[in-house]
Amino acid sequence: MLSPCHGAARPHRGGVYPHAAPPLVVLGIPAIAAMVLVLFAAGHHRASLRAGHTRPQAAGWGLRAGAWAFAWSSAFGVAAGAGLLARFDARPPPMAFMFAAIIGGAFLFAYSRAGSLLADQLSVTALVGVQGFRLPLELVMSEAAAAGVMPVQLSFSGYNFDIVTGLGALAVAALAAAGRAPRWLVVAWNVYGAACLVVIAVIALLTAPFVRAFGDGSVNTWVAYLPFVWLPAVCVPAALAGHIVLFRKLGRMKNHEASRR
Repeated sequence: MLSPCHGAARPHRGGVYPHAAPPLVVLGIPAIAAMVLVLFAAGHHRASLRAGHTRPQAAGWGLRAGAWAFAWSSAFGVAAGAGLLARFDARPPPMAFMFAAIIGGAFLFAYSRAGSLLADQLSVTALVGVQGFRLPLELVMSEAAAAGVMPVQLSFSGYNFDIVTGLGALAVAALAAAGRAPRWLVVAWNVYGAACLVVIAVIALLTAPFVRAFGDGSVNTWVAYLPFVWLPAVCVPAALAGHIVLFRKLGRMKNHEASRR
């Protein structure tokens, strides 16, 4: 059977990816998504403690964040498992709503009370370092592209250079922890990482089954199935919201420094 990236395959109504995929991809995507969910809950717990909340209050923040994140990821998992996202012939296409929900959800969270807590209380080291998950994610995506599971345009063999963001996150976070990361470096890294997400979003849209800008040999259908749906549903909004929260953090730091002059 043809992979969705190598032909105009018919929609598959089942929720599990219907073609062969490397174990690294099948296990890697949900493993990285699960790690992101754990870090999300832990970040809220840590931020709450730094805000002066009691340990029970901080535990509540962490548990609520974890519950919301689990509900969010489960909703996309159920939609994929029910075959709703794989209705590529539907108009309007369900995948378009998924893309809109992911981007909108990231912005809503970043400017929410919880997003403000993270911006106020987490360090630059933490906000940058957490984005290091994008390094292993890009390696898994490269494997997916090599196996024909994902369009090559979405890997670093194509137009996706987000692996630099992941590598940079580890380097900049290490420098920040040592007090040796100048503001311009953090800003430059954050701008680059956010720009990479914009490029990835554009490519994902161009390779969507309702656009097919690169032809039938490069169609981005794999994210409509389990377990790959958790890449756009968890990893992408986490990365986007993380950049916005860091921009907010940097802005508040600048205002604070200006007020002390």
